[in-house]
Amino acid sequence: MLGGGFPAGHVVLVTGLPGTGKTCLGLQFLFAGAAAGEKGVFLSLEEDVAPLLESARQFRWPVDTAVSGGTLKVLRIDPKEARQSLHRIQGELGKELTALGARRIVVDSVSLLNMLSDDESGRRATLFALAAACRETGGTTILTAEADPIHPEVSRDGLSEYVADGVLLLGYRTAADGHRVGLSLRVLKMRRTAHLRTVQPYTIGPNGISVDSKAVDFGGP
Repeated sequence: MLGGGFPAGHVVLVTGLPGTGKTCLGLQFLFAGAAAGEKGVFLSLEEDVAPLLESARQFRWPVDTAVSGGTLKVLRIDPKEARQSLHRIQGELGKELTALGARRIVVDSVSLLNMLSDDESGRRATLFALAAACRETGGTTILTAEADPIHPEVSRDGLSEYVADGVLLLGYRTAADGHRVGLSLRVLKMRRTAHLRTVQPYTIGPNGISVDSKAVDFGGP
């Protein structure tokens, strides 16, 4: 669908409702890089390190080998520690990621950054600082965000799309009777890339996410 994957150096937003596989896609992106010898960093604002790695093991990815070998590093940013987390994002994070040699970065989930600021201007500044820190490394970044439950085609915060070079929308396909019948993916934007604009089905299986890029366009998530 992208003609070769995410462009190097891009910041890509992956947004979707709960259960659509945002964290799974991010981890899969990191392990694909690890298989090619690229170092990856997972910045978690939600899960602690141990349960996150345990979730990754269910997909048969070489979690322990990647961690012990240094191709995967999981960092925790606690939104509840607002002042310390803001200082880290705005002043230290870019250097920290660069020192780790990160070529692939996943931030899960930027929706929780709202807890660090009391107003929209503060939230916007924090989000842009985070994106700038990731871009400072020269690596490729995935930001995950919760979709708005009323308007699931956009992120809950309504800001994340503006800092991203690309946006992937993960959603549920709904039958005429209103029942959810599967999952579908759409590339809403991807700068400097001739990408498909169709809506394609995907599944979450034992080895992660698999997209059927040759299937018929469903016309909507």
